[in-house]
Amino acid sequence: MFRIDVSGRGTDKLAVICLCLAVVFMVCLIGVAAGTLSFDLGEIWRALSGASSNPLANRIVHNIRLPRILTALLAGMNLAVAGALLQGVLRNPLTSPHIIGVNAGAGLMAVTVMVLFPGKIEWIPPGAFLGALFAASLVYGLSLVVRKGDTVRIILAGVAVSSLLGALTSGLMFLNNDQLDVTYGWLLGSLSGRGWGYFHLLYPYSLIGIILGISLAPKVNLFSLGDEIGGSLGLRVQFYRVVIMAVASILAGSAVSVVGTIGFVGLMAPHLARLMVGNDCRYSLVLSALLGGILLVLSDTLARTIFQPVELSVGVVTAVLGAPFFILLLFRK
Repeated sequence: MFRIDVSGRGTDKLAVICLCLAVVFMVCLIGVAAGTLSFDLGEIWRALSGASSNPLANRIVHNIRLPRILTALLAGMNLAVAGALLQGVLRNPLTSPHIIGVNAGAGLMAVTVMVLFPGKIEWIPPGAFLGALFAASLVYGLSLVVRKGDTVRIILAGVAVSSLLGALTSGLMFLNNDQLDVTYGWLLGSLSGRGWGYFHLLYPYSLIGIILGISLAPKVNLFSLGDEIGGSLGLRVQFYRVVIMAVASILAGSAVSVVGTIGFVGLMAPHLARLMVGNDCRYSLVLSALLGGILLVLSDTLARTIFQPVELSVGVVTAVLGAPFFILLLFRK
């Protein structure tokens, strides 16, 4: 459990957020520059401004790496804000969209759309959102049946639902093995081939979800006081719990629909944010978004470059980074 900590100067927290904004710009620049063919700052600037005479640099920088990096940035922000919202509203620091089954629900519906409607990539984000919303509703419904709104039971129900939906996804892939390479590669988590089309699919959901999530920060702060105290302060507990979980589903579902089921970003970024600015969600949600973007852009850059020309799944990199982090959290708790 955690409670809000409003100690510390707001100007210091804003300074940390501004510093992270600068880091976001730097990691994006590194991501565009690094790869099988690397480019210096001058070449990147000329390619982006249209002044380059190198058609290969123009194509790689503008049409391949830039949309891929921006897609990774948005997906990382979405997963991180979704994780921060869920951790706050469920008052459990070990919660993330991956752990309680939201990602699994989005993954099942995304694979279903891929199998039944191949080529209709524009249908994947709304399908994934519906899958994420269905999983969140199922988890919350189960917790209400067992015991009204108990946060521990929500998490236990989430683990069970995640396993069930993951098994259904595997079964669907097995029955449609003619598309196994596409669906399996996507399920592991990948940003390979994510061009401007995928970025344009993702950014409307990201914009709406992140703005809604940050605007709900004061309500999430009230949840940290407990349901009874929050309710006595005017918080409509069940209503806002459903609303916040729905917003988290929009964010996680849209990210999963484009980059696959990438775990641990929604767990690590909120924890790092709270270490840096405390538990006040007015600051930690914003910082979580920035740190989530940084984590996924760096993970994707490592996935592309560490064993080049072979490219790893970005989900493998985040799992290698996230699993020790999760174990450390368990020992600390």
